[in-house]
Amino acid sequence: MTDTVTERADAEGLRGRIATELERTRARTALLTEVVDDGDLMRQHSPLMSPLVWDLAHVGNQEELWLVRDVGGREPVRRDIDDLYDAFKQPRGDRPSLPLLPPGEARAYLATVRDKVFDLLDRVAFDSGPLVADGFAFGMIVQHEQQHDETMLATHQLRSGPAVLQAPPPPEPAVRLAEEVLVPAGPFVMGTDADPWALDNERPAHRVELPAYVIDAAPVTNGAYREFIADGGYDEPRWWSEPGWRHRQQAGLSAPLHWRRDGDGWAYRRFGRWAAVRDDEPVVHVCFHEAQAYARWAGKRLPTEAEWEKAARWDPGTGRSRRYPWGDDEPTSAHANLGQRHLWPAPVGAYPAGASPLGVHQLIGDVWEWTATGFRGYPGFAAFPYREYSEVFFGDQYQVLRGGSFGTDRSACRGTFRNWDYPIRRQIFSGFRCARDATAEQAHR
Repeated sequence: MTDTVTERADAEGLRGRIATELERTRARTALLTEVVDDGDLMRQHSPLMSPLVWDLAHVGNQEELWLVRDVGGREPVRRDIDDLYDAFKQPRGDRPSLPLLPPGEARAYLATVRDKVFDLLDRVAFDSGPLVADGFAFGMIVQHEQQHDETMLATHQLRSGPAVLQAPPPPEPAVRLAEEVLVPAGPFVMGTDADPWALDNERPAHRVELPAYVIDAAPVTNGAYREFIADGGYDEPRWWSEPGWRHRQQAGLSAPLHWRRDGDGWAYRRFGRWAAVRDDEPVVHVCFHEAQAYARWAGKRLPTEAEWEKAARWDPGTGRSRRYPWGDDEPTSAHANLGQRHLWPAPVGAYPAGASPLGVHQLIGDVWEWTATGFRGYPGFAAFPYREYSEVFFGDQYQVLRGGSFGTDRSACRGTFRNWDYPIRRQIFSGFRCARDATAEQAHR
């Protein structure tokens, strides 16, 4: 009897958590789509991005497909729009010409779907199969919508016109950081088997052995990157890979996206406002090729994905891998710059409570960090619940990014979370940190 009561209490607690996350996420979606008029919602602000109204209806369509139809077994709400909002069938460049739901109709559709989802949530049994175990399908939908919220935030950064988003500035530095941190040789557990809402590409947990290496204590800053520019880094082919140099020439790259010359310095356009580039903030809006060129110029390299994760999760005191650099507790405003709480990266040293046991800072939030690793499945990978979430993207054409940005929500960010994109992309909130092999003396300390 006691076990039954406990199980009921656990189920009710999970229902409450899911409801809270669904509502919190929808509030962010509403904010991003209600601060502009209908014309702005329907407009394509960049060929790289969808019209905001496409993202709006797409998150509702995915919620309907997975929760209303698959989990709930209910009748479709709008089967007629499935193809319109299928990201694989509709390239971003074609989406403005589609017969998309206008904003009012899209919002009504989302509300209808959400009512059905809450009705389902009241009745679902969380032990009826792997799709709903621990609320996985609901967590997947929360993360999916938050990922599109970050995509919509990136669209806001690309739109022209007056500023419409408001947020306070991030905190000021609280500590002075070392330049680099030594990560000793040895094994660690990468990935997870235990996180109930972890996605298929984060699984399974597996042991990885790494030699000693050194990693930057913080992401590369604007000030450091400005030195690369001033030293002619964009004009020197030896720092660039062959595809990187080809892209740098074809795209005319000369500085991070959204930068412009401002007298003797640089200014950076943030969501419709120009401000002087601040030297102690992590550089953002650089592509993989730019990050790789900087690292070579600095006499370093980009970390592998495994090196990044060991620096972020490994606890030398216990030998275990934590969920986050600071431990297993959910992120708070003291740990990391996440969730659009601020609209740009925090200066380095702003989040001492979020540091890893080794003293590596700001691994979570602020900027997505490019790694040297192409996107592939871990040993023993199994696609779940569908191949199109991860498996169809495996290969050398995508580079892995880690850690999340100021626009990433806490539900879609953890020490095991993996993002990926083309190496030329820089409309995303991407930065990087560097690494290098440890010297013989360092390796034997």
